[in-house]
Amino acid sequence: MTIPIEPRRTGQVGVLTYFMDSLHPYVAFLILPSFAFVAAGCSFRGLSPQDVFSPVTLGVALGLFLGKQIGVFGAAGLAMALKIARRPTGAKWIDIYGVSVLCGVGFTMSLYIGALAFGPDATQSQVRMGVLAGSLLSAVTGMAILTWSRDRHLPGED
Repeated sequence: MTIPIEPRRTGQVGVLTYFMDSLHPYVAFLILPSFAFVAAGCSFRGLSPQDVFSPVTLGVALGLFLGKQIGVFGAAGLAMALKIARRPTGAKWIDIYGVSVLCGVGFTMSLYIGALAFGPDATQSQVRMGVLAGSLLSAVTGMAILTWSRDRHLPGED
């Protein structure tokens, strides 16, 4: 409330805009991810290779990665087939699929459902590892698909 919104001189950027732009990288790439890990209660103490490749960890990771993309892409395709929705202008099916893969970056709700499904025992660290692995896999794969799709679009093609 004390930082001026308007620029001090005509043609300059306002102080608030300057602050927001200069703080954005720190917030987006350091503070927010750190908060997410702390809020999730992630602890890597005592983690063994058996925990990383346990059935719970792999099941949660693959369920998050595959389940989200199948569900979101399937629902979008069904909605378009039933004429409930239409494909966004300029979007190809590969773009919709890339976005549906990105939907697998589900952190908070996945941890909550994992806590409900497995209860408060030793498998919670495996659930957390599975959510992190599934979210990371979804983020990297989704970005790769959308980057590949963008590079395939011809200039001026919509």
